[in-house]
Amino acid sequence: MDGRNFSRNLFLFLFICNVYLYCTTTEVCSNSILPGSKGYPGEVGAEGEEGRMGKTGPPGQRGLTGRYAEKGEMGRIGKMGPNGMRGDKGQDGINGLPGLKGKPGTTCDCGRYRKVVGQMNINISKLKNAVKFLKNVVLGIKETEKMFYLLVTEARRYRDSLLNCKLRGGSLAMPRTTETKTLLADYIREADLTHVFIGLKVGVTEVGYMYVDGNSFLNSTVGSLQSPRMDKGDCVQLDSTGAWSQVDCGTTQYYICEFVKIKNTSATSVL
Repeated sequence: MDGRNFSRNLFLFLFICNVYLYCTTTEVCSNSILPGSKGYPGEVGAEGEEGRMGKTGPPGQRGLTGRYAEKGEMGRIGKMGPNGMRGDKGQDGINGLPGLKGKPGTTCDCGRYRKVVGQMNINISKLKNAVKFLKNVVLGIKETEKMFYLLVTEARRYRDSLLNCKLRGGSLAMPRTTETKTLLADYIREADLTHVFIGLKVGVTEVGYMYVDGNSFLNSTVGSLQSPRMDKGDCVQLDSTGAWSQVDCGTTQYYICEFVKIKNTSATSVL
């Protein structure tokens, strides 16, 4: 019995050894997975969604200057501007040829016409007094031998007051004599005002002051006026005492317009 068990155990031992050797030397018992053969290429996938916009890159180099375009068509004509200032009086022309001798007059009844002429003179005198009352009392106009002066009680800046006087047919008052300056000062005082704009501005350094019509201000003929100061305004105002002073052109205040007298001109033509 012992010999038979020994033989059987020896057989089992040899059998197990053979199985173990077989498993360790063949690929069947291996736990590693070997790679297969390379597959066929797959189909092209669908287009993906648009990605987010990236950051703005640095600016590129400046391009070359382009060619000039062709000249365009002429635009529409703008509105007509205000009338310019009245020019200087021209030189007298050459006298014309004498006219033909007239026909002899007829004798008239002078007595009857003298009465008519006398009544016309009375009516003209009344009309002159009425016009003078209208100018001086109702309209408040001052006048000299050659000029009318109107104080406009509408506060404006210097540039606007200058334009408004031009639209009325005149310009800002430019007193060129001491008498005219005194008249305007009394005009300001009677209106219970302190100062108004006049047609005088600071010019270049060599000139000092200039009237708005471009003529230089002659200090000795009108009155004393200090040399312009750079820290003051470029415009000039006149006060009720007749003194001049510089003022900022951007301020708003009343002003005086002047109008050249024309033959047969009524007082209402300056309004």
